[in-house]
Formats: sequence, C-alpha cells, structure tokens
Amino acid sequence: MITANEILMYLRSIKKLSAEVYLDEPIGKDKDDNTITLKEILENEDRPIEEEIELKLRIKKLYEKIKKILKERERTIIELRFGLNGNEPKTQNEIAKSMGISRSYVSRIETKAIGKLSKELNN
Repeated sequence: MITANEILMYLRSIKKLSAEVYLDEPIGKDKDDNTITLKEILENEDRPIEEEIELKLRIKKLYEKIKKILKERERTIIELRFGLNGNEPKTQNEIAKSMGISRSYVSRIETKAIGKLSKELNN
C-alpha cells in the first residue's frame, strides 16, 4: 500500500516537472503489483472524486458570492440559518431573538438573500 508520504513526495516531484497533475496518471503500485492512480487514492466510496471536486468548487463559489453580494445583515442571517463557517444551524426564532428582530423579518431577509444568491449563481 502506498503511504500518504509517498503520494506527497510523488506530487512534489511532478510539480517540479509541470504544473499539472492528472487524476488518472499512475503514481505507483499496490502490494499486488497493480498500478494505482491518484484518482483511486482520493476516491470516496460515496461519490467519485470528480463530483467531490465539483462540489468543493461550487461551495467555494457560493461562499465568495455570499461575501460579495449580500449585505452584512443578510450574510449574518444566512450564515446562522444554515450553519456556515463552522456554526450550528439555527431556527428563525433563535436568530430573531439574538438579533432583536421578529421571526417574520428574519424570514423576509433570508428569502431575499437566497433570491440574490440564486440569481447571481444562475448567471
């Protein structure tokens, strides 16, 4: 079995040769002398690595849009409501109480913020 250290050393050596690393490129052999690719090492049993990478890129894009287009109050409500930035998700009532506003106002701000994000992400 290839260790994480061996993978890291291999990736560093490739990085010196070129700026690109391909998922299907052989990186070594397993104990049965079968060729192993980076894709096989990184692959999650729940979903293929390509889907995992796509998901992470979409999440990164969403966080960038949240910071760029939402006003501070909208951003705070979205972050609290959906448990972003390592927080636990909160109910509209919990958010309303902590911010000193009504639950219905939290709901309206949340709906407006989600609409802004949706419009921006679909462009």
